[in-house]
Amino acid sequence: MIKAINVNKNFGEQHVLKDISIEYKPGICSLIIGASGSGKTVLLKSLVGLHDIDSGEIWYEGTQFDNLPFKEKKHLRKEIGMLFQGSALFDFATVEDNIRFPMDFFTDWSEDQKMDRVNFCLARVNLKNVNKLYPNELSGGMQKRVGIARAIALNPKYLFCDEPNSGLDPQTSILIDQLILEITQEYNITTVINTHDMNSVMEIGDQVGFIYKGNLLWEGNKDNILTSNCKELEEFVFASGMAKKVKQYMNA
Repeated sequence: MIKAINVNKNFGEQHVLKDISIEYKPGICSLIIGASGSGKTVLLKSLVGLHDIDSGEIWYEGTQFDNLPFKEKKHLRKEIGMLFQGSALFDFATVEDNIRFPMDFFTDWSEDQKMDRVNFCLARVNLKNVNKLYPNELSGGMQKRVGIARAIALNPKYLFCDEPNSGLDPQTSILIDQLILEITQEYNITTVINTHDMNSVMEIGDQVGFIYKGNLLWEGNKDNILTSNCKELEEFVFASGMAKKVKQYMNA
C-alpha cells in the first residue's frame, strides 16, 4: 500500500500539487488521469521520489518514504519498478543488458541468477529470442514489453508506469494494459499508472484519480466515471473523444 497525505509541490511560484491525499492498494491498477499540465506526472514522480515534496507525507506500508535519508530510500527503491514513458531503454545496450541493469545496480546475484531472472522476465512478457537484440531492432510494443520486463526484474512490490501506451497503436495499447493488469494481479503489486488514455481507464481502471489544476477533484473507478457529477471530469472525458466508448462500456 502507498499513501499520500496532504502532499504539496511547488516549482518556484507555481503550486503544482495542492494538498493531495490518496491511497493505493495492492493487486489493482490505480490510474492517475488529467489534462497535460494538471500535475499528474508530478504526482507520480513525487510518489516514487524523483521529486522532493514541499509538505505532506508519502508512506509505503509503515514507512514514511519522503522522510528517509538517501541510503534508506535506496534500500526501499529495490522494491520499486518503473516503466518510463517511451520505455527509456538504453540504446547502446542489448535487451538482456537493459533488463540486467537493476540487478547489477541493486543486487549481488551471481551471473547465473541474473540470467535466469532475465529469461524469466522475458518469458513473462511473452518475448523470446530477443536477448541479444538492441532496442532499435524492436517494434514500439516490444520495447514497452522489454521496459516492463526490466521494471519487474527485482520482483517489486510497487510498480509505477508513466504513460505506458504513449506512441502505441490501439491494439498494442490493449495488450500492454492487459499485461500490466495480469502482472499486478499475479504478484499482488501496488501499481500506479499515469495516463491520458481513456481506453486504459475503461480496460483496467479499478481505481481512478482525476487531477485538475493540481487538485484531486474526483476518485472512483471505470464503472462510475460517467456518473461522477464532476463537471471538470465530464469535460475531460468528452474532450478526449472517448465519451462514446465509455457509454458503450456502461451499457454492455
